[in-house]
Amino acid sequence: MPADPAPQRELFASRPAWEEDDAREGMIATVVLSEGVDKPLDYLVPPRLAASVEPGRRVQVPLGRGNRRRLAYCVAVRTGELPQHPLKQVAAVEDDKPLLSPRMLELTAWMAERWLARRGEVLEAVLPAGVRLKRRVKRVPVLVATGLTPARRPTPAQQKVLEVATQPIPLDELLKRAEANRGVINRLLKGGLLAEQGQVIREPEPEPAEPLPTGSEPPTLSADQQQALAAILTPLRAGRHETITLFGVTGSGKTEVYLQAVSETLAHGRQAIVLVPEISLTPQTCDRFRSRFGRVAVLHSHLTPAERHAHWREIAAGRVNVIVGARSAIFAPAPRLGLIVIDEEHESSFKQATAPRYHARDVAEWIAKREEVPLVLGSATPSLETFARCLSGDWQMCRMPSRVGGSHLPAVITVDLRDRKTRAKGAISPRLAAGIEWAINAGGQVMLLLNRRGFATHVQCRGCGHAIHCPQCDLGLTLHQPGSRGICHGCGLVTKLPASCPECGAGDLVHRGTGTQRLEDQVRAQFRGIRVARMDTDTMRSRGSHERTLTAFRRHEIDLLVGTQMIAKGLDFPNVMLVGVINADAALHLADFRASERTCQLVTQVAGRSGRGPRGGRVVVQTSTPEHPAMRAAAAHDYEAFVRSELPIREALLYPPFGSVVRLVVRSLQDQAASDWADHLADRLRQAAGDDPAIRILGPAPAPITRIRDRYRWHLQVHGPSGESLRSLVRQATAGLKTPHEVAWIVDVDPVEML
Repeated sequence: MPADPAPQRELFASRPAWEEDDAREGMIATVVLSEGVDKPLDYLVPPRLAASVEPGRRVQVPLGRGNRRRLAYCVAVRTGELPQHPLKQVAAVEDDKPLLSPRMLELTAWMAERWLARRGEVLEAVLPAGVRLKRRVKRVPVLVATGLTPARRPTPAQQKVLEVATQPIPLDELLKRAEANRGVINRLLKGGLLAEQGQVIREPEPEPAEPLPTGSEPPTLSADQQQALAAILTPLRAGRHETITLFGVTGSGKTEVYLQAVSETLAHGRQAIVLVPEISLTPQTCDRFRSRFGRVAVLHSHLTPAERHAHWREIAAGRVNVIVGARSAIFAPAPRLGLIVIDEEHESSFKQATAPRYHARDVAEWIAKREEVPLVLGSATPSLETFARCLSGDWQMCRMPSRVGGSHLPAVITVDLRDRKTRAKGAISPRLAAGIEWAINAGGQVMLLLNRRGFATHVQCRGCGHAIHCPQCDLGLTLHQPGSRGICHGCGLVTKLPASCPECGAGDLVHRGTGTQRLEDQVRAQFRGIRVARMDTDTMRSRGSHERTLTAFRRHEIDLLVGTQMIAKGLDFPNVMLVGVINADAALHLADFRASERTCQLVTQVAGRSGRGPRGGRVVVQTSTPEHPAMRAAAAHDYEAFVRSELPIREALLYPPFGSVVRLVVRSLQDQAASDWADHLADRLRQAAGDDPAIRILGPAPAPITRIRDRYRWHLQVHGPSGESLRSLVRQATAGLKTPHEVAWIVDVDPVEML
């Protein structure tokens, strides 16, 4: 007899329990937006995207009441029970494959915590713009001569272009074959004599691998170099992390130690990252590494986004084993990382000046520990933070006190500018002038350091004493020639300087102080017939300008090189017989606790450019404070003496490396608004600190440079023995703050600039 169907219908009349469980579970993606929202957000992943949503890819998500699509980074994916409130769904997946590895995602989370930065800012900093924007190709226009009769006779350069362009030709090829510049092409296009006829695609590739030199053996290492190399290779071969500091005088052969350590890394099938502080050092460093290893990826700010993307892809694919670059090269996606080297580790350029304000040395240590690879720090003048960690035993220090090849450190002559007998009408003292004559007559070369660009540092009225200031900043305008332009080195404003004093109307304006432009003019006038060049940010703006100038100097096509601090470090020119420091006190008395350290480092470094060849060399340092410990140590080539004098002062004041500092800077168009918000921040910080005697809150007070770009600046500092406790304090005090719309403020953890 058949069973009654009613019970069966009743069983399925309601929704099955397991279907209800499935409905309550799903795949959830946690995403971070680059701007606008600070906290991570959860989104439901629809089944159609389940296979492609994964950490490291970017996704498009709806945001806000209008559900406007925003690009976000997926940082985590989980499957589990859905929350009670409904989740919005991921709309689309942006990338074909993850842009960030699990290691890099973990690193960005740590960086956000370490420097109190937004996670989205960190993610944007780690990924180059060319990678984020998918700049794989560039389109080059194809041009052809129209055959029209010109209104006026073409110039020889224009005629050559028209002759080459009788058939369609890509712009880049036309420029090369006609030996023309873009201005010539633009004038012909504007006049209708050239026309665009389509485009061709150019996909940049890293430089092709160069043939390795045959039959050449690496130079024999000195005993100091062998000891340093052994200290690096021991953890390298053991597959463990260790931080090794090479404390070697200038010319002690640190670069050769790097090269042989990298060679061993490559022999183990691993990749190496080498960081240098200045773009001016990149060409010389790359040349040395290419001559030893062939293909080298180069990452620095002068690359186009498409070029950086091309290098990025080659590195990630493991086709390039040596990566050389500035600060951001530490984020290179090397899948088989085996060694990290930071040359001139003391340089402040390794600290990012904008959010996220990370320090490449700390990031490198985190990566090296996580990958269990050695980290090598090299400098003739290690930072006091590095020195202290070596003295405490956290890091290993290898001293290299002698130059390789038998050359000796140059004699340093100190010229006391307070003595009237040493003064001259211009910037060059008689003692320095005699040294220049000696070096040039001997067939050598000269480098002159002046860390002030422009022609005159300020313009002043002789009658009333009024100095011409930037209308947007509390900085004097620097005179630049030609054109008598006043340029503000704070905001970049360029203006025509007045013919008369705006205060008293007198037409007696005088140019005070000396910049690199004026020094160059003085050298040309005083030493006629010698070949002079200048290296500063004014002359090194164009692509490849650093490399061209340094190559010409290396070939002795330049006798005397005038420059700012970009000529002071890492460069190796054996023919330099004299180095002159025009004003060693330029940064010694700034309102910055690191001023003495930086001055000693700069003078020591630039002095080391001299005397690297067989003929030896000299250094002339012009200063008004020769008795200062920083000057005495630099003159004696005894940086460790300065460290011994400076560390007790830092310890007594609980300044780094014995304590930590967090600096908060408030900016506003209204001085009172900036002051009030700085007071509010200070009150909250003091309330959060309570009665803790270890915490000091200094300020608020006007910043040393009180106004930049029309914004008034107030700052305060939080000091304490523990960086972790300070970050926790600042995080607690600033949580949930609603910033007034007329105010902006930043937090700088472990600042290196205090102005």
